[in-house]
Amino acid sequence: MDFLLGAEDDDGSPRRRSAGSRSQQRRSRRRRKKQRRKGRVATLFAVAIIIGILGGLGYFGFTWARGVMIPKDYAGEGRGEVVVEIEEGASATDVAQMLEDKGVVASARAFVNAIGAAGKSSSLQPGQYEMRKGMSAASAVGLLDPAKRILNRLVIREGLRLSKIFEDLSAATGRPVGEFKKAASGDIGLPSYAKGRLEGFAFPATYEIGSKLTPEQILTKMVDRFNQTADRIDLEGQAKQIGFTPREIMVIASIVQAESGSAEDMPKVARVIYNRLASNPQMKLQMDSTVMYGLNKYGIAASHADLESKSRYNTYRYFGLPPGPISNPGDHAIEAALRPADGNWMYFVTVDPKRGITKFTDKESEFWKLRDEFNRNNK
Repeated sequence: MDFLLGAEDDDGSPRRRSAGSRSQQRRSRRRRKKQRRKGRVATLFAVAIIIGILGGLGYFGFTWARGVMIPKDYAGEGRGEVVVEIEEGASATDVAQMLEDKGVVASARAFVNAIGAAGKSSSLQPGQYEMRKGMSAASAVGLLDPAKRILNRLVIREGLRLSKIFEDLSAATGRPVGEFKKAASGDIGLPSYAKGRLEGFAFPATYEIGSKLTPEQILTKMVDRFNQTADRIDLEGQAKQIGFTPREIMVIASIVQAESGSAEDMPKVARVIYNRLASNPQMKLQMDSTVMYGLNKYGIAASHADLESKSRYNTYRYFGLPPGPISNPGDHAIEAALRPADGNWMYFVTVDPKRGITKFTDKESEFWKLRDEFNRNNK
């Protein structure tokens, strides 16, 4: 019986051990679940951190890319007033940088983009414009319309004396004539052979004169145009080839401009001047235009009283060229002085000034007949 009981007891022991084992298993499973939950939380936390880092990098990357692709730009129409000047030959990029430097636009790139979008990159015109500081690039483009330039268009005709040019400039700008006279003696870019005198070197052309330009700047523009022409035709080199100085060529050109009835006559008039200078014995030039200049008078024929003048510009009294130009000649007169026509003429008379008819001859007797024709036409 004890054996059997013992056997029963023995049989019961494994049942008790089995119940304990199941409890341990349950606890083990719970621990594993907790560990898995902790692992998932850690993983989610790590993922959140990674997402946050990537999000931050993306934001900063977007901000950086946006800054690169979308340049700084102001909003609105700006404030105050600033006058800007577009120089001759300036590109849209040059203008954009100038506007940024002056505080008109926030960045040059914004302006370049705006003017490109408006299709006006090639429509910029030199001149002065009224702008505002702190403008949007699009607004700045609108104010650079050529029709909104601050300017007066002034035509300086060929052959005007400097005194008349000063009067025209004064009328166009509202500045006194005296300011232009004073400016003419300043640093306005005259070539050395001008010897400090503007007469002859204020080049005739059409000028756009901004209201903000000073007399010095306006006269400098005119001298710059002369210098450009002189470089283009190689004035110094060509003068040397024919045995004259650039200044002498400009004196001859000014007489040619004053004495010619038409551009077609200019090379012939130039030839008469050269023939007289080279004659043996040398003849006086005897040009009425030089006499009238020396007397500060206007007219096409000097009187007997005028011819008594002791001015160095009286080419009836003195041999050779006068001391300086008597007008401001244009391209045709300068080119005629450099390339005179071929001929042996010693005289010319503009027999019909109204129609610009000039006749040439190499005989003094014929000259007097031409003078009579002139007198008949100008009674």
